[in-house]
Amino acid sequence: MPDALAIRHVQFEDLGAFAAPIAAAGYAIRIHEAGLEPLPQRDAEEADLLVVLGGPIGAAESDLYPFLADTVAVLRNRLAAGRPTLGLCLGAQLMALALGARVAPAPAKEIGWAPVTLTEAGRAGPLRHLDGVPVLHWHGDRFDLPPGAEGLAATPLCPHQAFALGRHALAFQFHPEADGGAFERWLIGHAVEIAGVPGLSVPALREEARRYGPAAGEAGRRCLAAWLADLGRRP
Repeated sequence: MPDALAIRHVQFEDLGAFAAPIAAAGYAIRIHEAGLEPLPQRDAEEADLLVVLGGPIGAAESDLYPFLADTVAVLRNRLAAGRPTLGLCLGAQLMALALGARVAPAPAKEIGWAPVTLTEAGRAGPLRHLDGVPVLHWHGDRFDLPPGAEGLAATPLCPHQAFALGRHALAFQFHPEADGGAFERWLIGHAVEIAGVPGLSVPALREEARRYGPAAGEAGRRCLAAWLADLGRRP
């Protein structure tokens, strides 16, 4: 059975809605808890699918969190070898770094539920399932488009919200895996950050998750299933 290795940085930023299509495509899912144990480099490089999840630390903070450098090294080798790789938020930023792109603070934090604007390439591929659907955003950094990558989505604050490298690599700055089902854990885990951003409200974020989460989760599942099908992994 093919295996999917997910690198998780905090418990509440998990595979979410993506777990079901990954399992349906025949992958056995394994979780690596970043920072708690060394990343097995060869294992991570040879996994049939690698998913690097989100987290509240900066992609370029390897001086503070040395394990990030190990993840970037794995990503660099996997992407060069054309092995299936998926990045979400922090994971997407680490993929961008591995491909030689810049990751830097955005003009402001982008937190809440809102749709992205798809590029022509985005509308033609798996992201078509996300067209017009409010999805979860939760980031303060953003990345430049890596050399050789194709931009798929944007928002006014973040011109590169998703990119693809060939068919084997897909990166999302936003959170298409978030379906609102466990959103209370996000509100608890990010309580300090929420309190520090003017205009953000826990009740408002909770209500947005209730309103938009189910449709976002279904769109995310369809998007990932389409990408896995492009890899030859159909349910």
